[in-house]
Amino acid sequence: MYDLKLKMWLVRDDEFILSDGRARLLRRIRETRSISKVAKEMGMSYRHAWGILHRIAENAGGDIVESSRGGKKGGETMLTPLGEDILSEYDNRVSSLQSQFENHWRRPSVTCDGIVFKDGKIVLIRRKNEPFKGSHALPGGFVDYGERLEDCVVREVLEETGLKTKVVGLVGVYSAPGRDPRGHFVTAVYELRQTGGALKAGDDASSAAWVPVDEVPEMAFDHGDIIAAFLKAKGKDEGE
Repeated sequence: MYDLKLKMWLVRDDEFILSDGRARLLRRIRETRSISKVAKEMGMSYRHAWGILHRIAENAGGDIVESSRGGKKGGETMLTPLGEDILSEYDNRVSSLQSQFENHWRRPSVTCDGIVFKDGKIVLIRRKNEPFKGSHALPGGFVDYGERLEDCVVREVLEETGLKTKVVGLVGVYSAPGRDPRGHFVTAVYELRQTGGALKAGDDASSAAWVPVDEVPEMAFDHGDIIAAFLKAKGKDEGE
């Protein structure tokens, strides 16, 4: 599973001040009060750590750390008021931007799944990719930007099964946040009627087959529950 990471820099007058690595160096110096200890933790030499601190100070326009020598406790290194201000500015801006990014862009993904039903059989595919690679599932996929749900399900069923279909009606909308291990996925499930084509696996499916409804295997996602609800409603509609 992939994650999207933001990488940000704090600059002043086009001069590079802090990035995540430099900010981590300053935080640990503030916590440990020791450059040598932090340098060892971060896998760098004491000299290299001091070089980074010197470059930050040059671009920031003043000392960012100050060290005391001697005494019973030995020398200590602390952030100067300028160093504290720079680190605080960086952390606040990163936190604010991450919050805006997550609140604006973190939205449920929309998919469609199709139930192609005929003569007591239903079309199932085997998934070619993770999650649930190798498991049975309903044919379906992601809604493209600007695409109607009804057009999406017809397109996805054609791509995965080779069947041309027509929407009969909406079976239901399923939106439980935990139904897909990749994140929050909302799916609209439609009943479809075959109008042409020939059954063959394609796109994200390794196989496709007509399966008797009383032989439906264990399914990926919540597709087993979806099929059960569909068949129950179908039975009621037909007076069973």
